[in-house]
Amino acid sequence: MLPSEVWRAPRLRVLADGVPLAGAIEAHVVSAGGFFADFFRVHAALAGDAAAWAARDSVAIDVQMALDPFGGFASIVQGNADAVGIDPIAGVLTIEGRDYAAQLIEARTQETFANRTSSEIATILAGRHNLAADVQPTTTPVGRYWELEHDSLTLDAGARATTEWDLLATLAGWEGFDLWVSGSTLHFRPPDTLTPPPVLSAVASATGPADFARLRLDRALAFAGDISVTVKSWHSRAGSATVQTASTQRGSGNVQSYVFVVPNLTPDAALLLAQRRLAELAGHELLLRAEMPGELALAPRGFFQLVGTGTPFDCVWRIDEVERHISMRDGFSQVVRARAGSAA
Repeated sequence: MLPSEVWRAPRLRVLADGVPLAGAIEAHVVSAGGFFADFFRVHAALAGDAAAWAARDSVAIDVQMALDPFGGFASIVQGNADAVGIDPIAGVLTIEGRDYAAQLIEARTQETFANRTSSEIATILAGRHNLAADVQPTTTPVGRYWELEHDSLTLDAGARATTEWDLLATLAGWEGFDLWVSGSTLHFRPPDTLTPPPVLSAVASATGPADFARLRLDRALAFAGDISVTVKSWHSRAGSATVQTASTQRGSGNVQSYVFVVPNLTPDAALLLAQRRLAELAGHELLLRAEMPGELALAPRGFFQLVGTGTPFDCVWRIDEVERHISMRDGFSQVVRARAGSAA
């Protein structure tokens, strides 16, 4: 349901270790892409149980929201609390935490994975933290990315990753995958380019009101011209060098050049990496920040189509972050940050 549709009675429910938290009055949730954990902050009335909360060692939180008095609650974020605070004067309990990606972020490792593919490693690490695995199968053993003489990936020596999350983020980058945790599920898969993006309007029209309360559209001029990305690599096993370049062809005459040096790539792998880096850099040309009524459909890694500005900003946008806030005083609102992207 999009914000322009008819509803205006949002509700908040917070579960603490599976039990509704009495007196929940406010929640702030930041859902982020880019291999980050989601963050939450909850405020509730401190109903005579200050001592119990002050002694808590752990608590699992599930922040849920609903859009109307009759619809069911949807879980916005689940995770463990990082901090519990009490204000005995104001009578307020504050709980802050992150989603279950935090378990992998804090799990340091020097483990060696022998003859494992990226998807196998993702499945192993998900199970290690009691997470379900939504993993797209891959076929390349990760050792081939580094072309080691033995059949393993040693984190400190090869990938320079020191936590399980760093390892997965490194592998996701190589595979061109997205990586995130929702609820109790680890997702490791390609971006979703098949779901039709919803259409959001910057202005009111005969078909309905505007979808935004405020809208800021920026164009980064440093990325407005042509962009050239070159990947250079020396393949130690083959004893050969490769140089691959990908670039935009806008004919602007102003070219921003970037060079990345990555060891042990084949020509095909170097070209693929150049194309991915080019897409990432080009995506920073057009940026969007929108304030709008809170809703439950938009999410990081998703897309939407902007219409109504009559400018090149009327295009498909890839969502980087959704920041939701709901309270008894201020209602339900959100801030969306996105960059120009393609869902095709």
